[in-house]
Amino acid sequence: MADFALKQSPGHLLRRAQQYADDLYKKEVGSTGPTPRQFTVLHTVSEDEGLSQTDLVRKTGIDRSTLADMIARLTAKGYLARQRTKDDARANAVKLTAAGKKVLKSAEGKVMKAEEEALSMLPKTQQASFMKNLKAYADALDKIEAEQMAPKRAPAAAAPAAKKAPAKKTAKKAPAKKAPAKKAAKKTTAKREAVKATNAAEAQKAPAKKATRKKATAKKTTKAAPRKTAAKRSATKQSMTRKTARKASRRKTSA
Repeated sequence: MADFALKQSPGHLLRRAQQYADDLYKKEVGSTGPTPRQFTVLHTVSEDEGLSQTDLVRKTGIDRSTLADMIARLTAKGYLARQRTKDDARANAVKLTAAGKKVLKSAEGKVMKAEEEALSMLPKTQQASFMKNLKAYADALDKIEAEQMAPKRAPAAAAPAAKKAPAKKTAKKAPAKKAPAKKAAKKTTAKREAVKATNAAEAQKAPAKKATRKKATAKKTTKAAPRKTAAKRSATKQSMTRKTARKASRRKTSA
């Protein structure tokens, strides 16, 4: 394994070049002007106003959280304005204000001068190839970022379909399981109501039967009473007839 060497380290070399470019930028633009990243955002928005924050992340290469903070600060300064997009009410479209256009215009010449000084460190014969290689490196980074963002969206779209499928099956099975219980409950209720109705009918019939029995008894008693009276009368008549016959026979004997 080869020994580490700073002069052969791409990270170290890129940081050195970036540091030098930042120093030149601050020298030309000054502390009162926009920072390099703020200038990048203002310039990108000026080329295509109405971009969403997601679009700005792709075009500038600035991460989402950092970009959100930058847009909030530029909006607070009055350089940018945000409004809901027509296609998606949850997304914000960004555009330059009059103050933002003025700041961008005053900084563009200074930024271009700093860029030329940074590139002038190389001979003119190497500048074109150097820029070509830098662009190829940036394009490779864009491709990687696009691939990293793609898998995040795919599961989000597939997840609802996977969750909905069991819900549909459960919804269909649920009524089938509950139906017998409902029918059994209805049958039980019907039986109870029938029993209650039968008991009520029998309760109503019972007094009627008792009343009928009392009437029948009363009728029997009423019919039996005259029969007994007639029997007593006939017995009385017979006894009187006998007594009269005896008296008559006694009189004849005494005569």
